Parts: sequence; structure tokens; C-alpha cells
Amino acid sequence: MTSEPRTVPQTTRAVPGARDAVFAQLADAGRAEQVARRLADAIVLGVLAPGERLPSEAELARRFGVALVTTREGLGMLRQDGLLETRRGRDGGSFVVRPGDPDDALLTTRLRGLSQVELGDLAVYVTAIAAGCADRAAERATAEDDARLRAWLAAADFSKAPEARRSAGGFLLELAVLSQSTRLVREQLRLQAEFGPLLWLGMRDAALRTATRDAVHGVADAVAARDAERARAGVSALLGAVARWLLAAKARIETGGAIGG
Repeated sequence: MTSEPRTVPQTTRAVPGARDAVFAQLADAGRAEQVARRLADAIVLGVLAPGERLPSEAELARRFGVALVTTREGLGMLRQDGLLETRRGRDGGSFVVRPGDPDDALLTTRLRGLSQVELGDLAVYVTAIAAGCADRAAERATAEDDARLRAWLAAADFSKAPEARRSAGGFLLELAVLSQSTRLVREQLRLQAEFGPLLWLGMRDAALRTATRDAVHGVADAVAARDAERARAGVSALLGAVARWLLAAKARIETGGAIGG
């Protein structure tokens, strides 16, 4: 009997496109690492909520287009990483565990290890993808989508750094979903899971958190107005500010100063 995921609380619920992308068939059907990475990305970003029960191993294997043993290996990797726990019995299964927040010391080390050019290139790429999502979202979103995005923003939290990091990255994912492009959703999932903790390191800065909160609401307004140019410009301006903070932080730590924020 196939186990279906439980209802996700409103604060972490993603619109259907994001969840569809999580469970879409994998390109390389032979690698357990891809199963683990796809699910880990979704857990880190909150698309799969803490406490949520995943579909059964057989159902996951069917959706991903992989062998059952491959799915089991992938789930085992996630249990080792502390992202899943297995419960036995009638109501058992694989359940999502909330990931710990990235340690700022580790992120500082990662920031120090990237050159100014590498940071600039990362910002350009993330901005290009996110701005494209905003552009298409403004063209394709419906009134229902607008209401859903407003509800999502109402539940988003920018008061503290960990919550602001998740909310900022989650907003870009929501824009990708509204673009109605499965490819963009998958790429945004990958980018936010891989680079989000570093990209949003600036959320430790109260002023940048406030600016980010205001910026995402402005982009949502532009999407609702079907103003693709303003939506694209809003996302570009936001990520430009984030990139400038990161570059300034890198300069500070390279001269022996504090990272700031």
C-alpha cells in the first residue's frame, strides 16, 4: 500500500510545481547519490517539511525511475546525514528531520576560499536564473497564483538570520514555480541548496534582512501587476545588494577583520 505524504503546514507548504519537481524522474537512473541529492535539496529548502512522511520506497523508486535498491541506498545516505529518520510499525516510514542551520564559521571559511571573481560569477549566474524566473512568472502567473504567493509571503519570516535565509531562498523557488518551467524549478532547487547558505550569509545583517523583505514584497507586487520588467529589475537589484555584501565581507575577513553583520 502506497504511503502518501501528510499535509504540510502552511508555513512550509510549497506550490505544487516545486513538489512535482522534487519527485520527477531522474536523468541518470543508476545513482543512489542522485536520489539523496534531490531529496536533500528539497529538505534543506523546506519543500519537504520537518515531520513529513515520504512516499514508500516502492513509490519513490517508481517516480524517480530507479531500482528499489537504488532508492534504499539513497534514503540510507540521508539517514546517515541526519535528514531522515525511519519509524517502524503501522504508521512508520521515512520521515523528514529538520536540518541544522549552517555554522557561520564554516560559511566564513567557504567565503574565504572563493576568489572575488568566483563570487562575482556566482552572483551573475544566480541573478540570471532568478531574474528569468521573475520575468516569466509575471507573464504567466494567474490571480490564484498571486493569492498563493501573498499567503506564502505572509508566513515568511525575516526577523532572524536562519529564518530569513530560508525565506529568501524559498521566495526565489516560488518565483521559479510561477514561471511554470520544471527545468527552472529544478535549477533553482539546486542553486539554493548548494549555494543558498553562502549566498544568504548576509541575512545576519539586520539592515539587509529588512531590505530583502521589502524587495521580495516589491517583486510580488510586480508579478501581480504583470510587470515583467519591474519584476526582473527587482530581483536583480536584490541579488546585487546581496553580492555587494558578500564581496565586502570577503574583503573584511581577508584583511583580518570581522565578517560583519
